[in-house]
Amino acid sequence: MGSSYLCIDLKCFYASVECVDRGEDPFEHRLVVADPKRGEKTICLAVSPAMKAAGVRNRCRVFEIPRGITYEMARPRMRRYMEVSAGIYASYLRYFSPEDIHVYSVDEVFIDVGPYLALYGKTARELAVELIEMVRRETGVCATAGVGTNLFLAKVALDVAAKHARDNIGELDEERYKCLIWPHQPITDIWGIGPGIARRLEAMGARCMGEVALLPERALYEEFGINAELLIDHAWGIEPCTMAEIHAYRPQARSVCSGQVLMRDYAFEEARVVLREMVDALALDLVEKGLAGNHVSLFVGYARERGPLEELGERSSSEMPAETFTGEHGTRVVGRHGEGASASRGIGAATNSRETLTAAFLSLFSEIVDPNRGVRRLNLAVGGLVPEELAELTLFSSPEAEAAEHRLAEATIAVKRRFGKNALVRGISWRPGATARERNRQVGGHHE
Repeated sequence: MGSSYLCIDLKCFYASVECVDRGEDPFEHRLVVADPKRGEKTICLAVSPAMKAAGVRNRCRVFEIPRGITYEMARPRMRRYMEVSAGIYASYLRYFSPEDIHVYSVDEVFIDVGPYLALYGKTARELAVELIEMVRRETGVCATAGVGTNLFLAKVALDVAAKHARDNIGELDEERYKCLIWPHQPITDIWGIGPGIARRLEAMGARCMGEVALLPERALYEEFGINAELLIDHAWGIEPCTMAEIHAYRPQARSVCSGQVLMRDYAFEEARVVLREMVDALALDLVEKGLAGNHVSLFVGYARERGPLEELGERSSSEMPAETFTGEHGTRVVGRHGEGASASRGIGAATNSRETLTAAFLSLFSEIVDPNRGVRRLNLAVGGLVPEELAELTLFSSPEAEAAEHRLAEATIAVKRRFGKNALVRGISWRPGATARERNRQVGGHHE
């Protein structure tokens, strides 16, 4: 029996949950999920199918919604969405073993249904229909599905073919992929191809997957290196990775990371305050997981420079129009978000000491960040992780001081676990511009 995979997505998930909780039909009720307190520039995390039908895209900003459209705005409730997602996953487990399910995101899963076709006496499409009906019946949320003979084809069937199907189900095998997807444009609709890769492929003469399949393999390897192997396979609808390999995968290197986008442009010293808060949280995370690391990485994203007219809400006449990319998740400026400063370095023996990590990150920050530019993004990571019992002492280590700091960290974790993350915070989190107390009240960067 051949392989069969499903890729199931919960349509306009956050917005659909909000509509259902209000007793409304997501296909009739116009609703956007966005925090009104963040102003008109805030991103809509989701829009209901009724809003999509009116021409509003996911991930647009509130001010981009046409003035003539009336709608309801719902503040994001991430914990609620996670609860509904977990309930739907539990429903899938009534049909399939967890070893045959890969949770791709809060609203999307892959399922290897090949071993179950004979058991249920159904085709993969019939199983998809049954699962979609079950989700709609039990939660009121509409699901869409892609059916494919491998994981990649199931994903493309969902992202491209299902959008044009009356029953919200797309189906692809390798031959059907060549007929339907090879000529499809834009090529960025295909999983794994973003605007950067698309531009490089276009420079080589390929604007669709059919044209990628015709490119010389040597030229692809020269341009993309080892990643060309993935492009070549996907151009022909091939995906050798299986569900078992996904579950068996273990990364060679491990790291913990933290990042946030600041709500306004931060000055140099203000950003240092936020960085120290983030290092505090990262150190506690390492202690809680029993890990220690010997390598730190820091990225600081600068605020985009604005001209005097743009400060007043107008575009400066001297500013060149920014290149934008419009995809399933909205419109964004290409390449701008990566502008900033970054660096990494080893710190000797592996540690989860807050003092040691804070000193390392603040040193990097002082070395690489332009103090005259505003800061909008902070990302930091600790790598080279090992179990903390394997961390080695150095000649400059103080076992007594490190043991005392470790006991304090464990006590802090116990208090936060019992009474909430804001039950115990450092004084720095009360400074102007600090974000830790607010973020401690959020799930996934949004209010619960």
